[in-house]
Amino acid sequence: MEKKVNLLIVDDNETVIDNIKKYFSSHAVINVSCVCNNGANALDIILNKQDNYDLIVMDLLMPEVDGIEILQQMQKHNIDKKVIVLTSYKKDYTVKQTAMYGVNYYMMKPFSLPSLEKRILEVLNDNLELVSDLSDNVLLAISKLLHSLGMPSHIKGYQYIRESIMMMYQNPDMLGGITKEIYPEIADKFDTTSSRVERAIRHAIEVSWNRGDYDLMEEIFGHSVDYDRAKPTNSEFIATLADKLRMDKTLLAV
Repeated sequence: MEKKVNLLIVDDNETVIDNIKKYFSSHAVINVSCVCNNGANALDIILNKQDNYDLIVMDLLMPEVDGIEILQQMQKHNIDKKVIVLTSYKKDYTVKQTAMYGVNYYMMKPFSLPSLEKRILEVLNDNLELVSDLSDNVLLAISKLLHSLGMPSHIKGYQYIRESIMMMYQNPDMLGGITKEIYPEIADKFDTTSSRVERAIRHAIEVSWNRGDYDLMEEIFGHSVDYDRAKPTNSEFIATLADKLRMDKTLLAV
C-alpha cells in the first residue's frame, strides 16, 4: 500500500470540508483522514490521536475552541505538527500570533483547491521524504510507459506530457482543465507559452502513434485505436495514461 500524508481538516463550514475531501479523494500523496467542524473535537484528536494525522488545515474562527487556543495547547503539549491556517480572518496581530505558534502557512479564504494543494506539498517537502519518493516513483513509471509507446525522450513534448500525466494522476479533477490549468502551469515551469506546450504535446503523440507498439496502444487506449491508427487528443492521451497508473498499481512497483 502506498504511503500517504494524512490531513486533519478543521472547519465549521461543511461545504469547505466536502470540497476538500472530494478534491483529494484520489490524490497520489494527500489523504483526508480526519475532519472536525468544531474546535473541541479537533483539539481532542490533536492531543490524543497524533498517529492519525500528519498535517492540520484549520480555520481560526471555530465553535467551542478557537484556532488560537488550539495552537496554544499544541505548544503547551509539545505537539510538533505542520499547520496551515485557512481562514477569512486577517488581522495583523492574529497573523503575528499564529507565526509565534509555528504555523507554516497562513492562507486566506476564498481559496482555490489547487492553491491549497500546492501549499500543502510545499509545507510537506520541508521534511517528509515520502512525498518526493512517491513522486519520483510515479515519474519513473510514466517514463517507462512513454518509452514503451515509442515516445523519444529528447523531444520537448515528452517532458511536457510526463509532467501533465503526473498532474492529472495526482488530481483527476483536472481532466476538464487541461487548457486552463495544465498547459499554463507547464508553460510557467519550462519558461514557454501554453500554445507551444499544446503543440509540442500534440507532436509527441503523433511521433508515438507512428512508431509505437500497436498492441500496447490497443491495450491501453482500447477503442481509441482504430484501423487507421487515429491518435487520441492531447487530453485523451494524458487522461488515459494517468488513469492506467491510478488503476494498475503494479506499474508503480518500479
